Amino acid sequence: MKVAGWVLAAVVATAGMAQAQDQQTLADIRQELTVLHVEVQRLKREFSTTGSPAPNLSGSSVLERVDAIEAELQRLTRQTEQLNQRVQNIVTDGTNRIGDLEFRLVELEGGDLSTLGETSTLGGDTQITAAAPATPTTPPVIEQGELAVGEQADFDAAAQALAEGNFQAAADQFAQFDTSYPGSPLAPEANLKRGQALEGLGDTREAARAFLASFTGDSEGVFAPEALFELGAALGRLGQTDQACITLSEVGVRFPSSATVSAATQEMASLGCS
Repeated sequence: MKVAGWVLAAVVATAGMAQAQDQQTLADIRQELTVLHVEVQRLKREFSTTGSPAPNLSGSSVLERVDAIEAELQRLTRQTEQLNQRVQNIVTDGTNRIGDLEFRLVELEGGDLSTLGETSTLGGDTQITAAAPATPTTPPVIEQGELAVGEQADFDAAAQALAEGNFQAAADQFAQFDTSYPGSPLAPEANLKRGQALEGLGDTREAARAFLASFTGDSEGVFAPEALFELGAALGRLGQTDQACITLSEVGVRFPSSATVSAATQEMASLGCS
């Protein structure tokens, strides 16, 4: 995350140009932390029982009772998997929010952003494992990486707005997508396209933040080379030449077989990188 630290410092170095737009105070951040605390407490209450269990295991024969037990196990398995997915979504969203709050706190207090490490996972690194299916033939109802209802449609609508050159609508829709579907498998591409939309609006500073979010969201993924290149190019346009050169050089180091390497090399040449 060393490169990400340099990049964060470079993006925030331009904050003075937009100081009038960034009026968030420590009180605002404290309020957001309070909201997060309430969400965590609400999640903890999910582990409290609501009454004595009363499964229906009746039957006039042993075979019927076995069938009833199997059906009950399958029901509990489905419910466990659904709750597991819900918890994972809350953990991902909470971790992202805390990381953003840490960034803004350091920014407000004038600290060194390069010293920020990775945000620890909300609730620790313990993974919640769903119960095993009652029988080998019972498929899981919810799988990791499965898209939510409407998720692909919302992404496609925002992408279409970008393709049509409606940059404001695209930027707004991709921002809403990130809020509506935290931890989405489409998030790296959505942030990349949001950055491109912001570039179209001339907001290079926020575009750089979006490209950074895309890269850090999946630094080894298929969109990582392009996100890293776009981030370096944006830093160059912001006048952060040293950081831009460092970032662009990382494209060839991290992704030597990517087609983006040639574009990064050309950008470095235009910036006069040594």
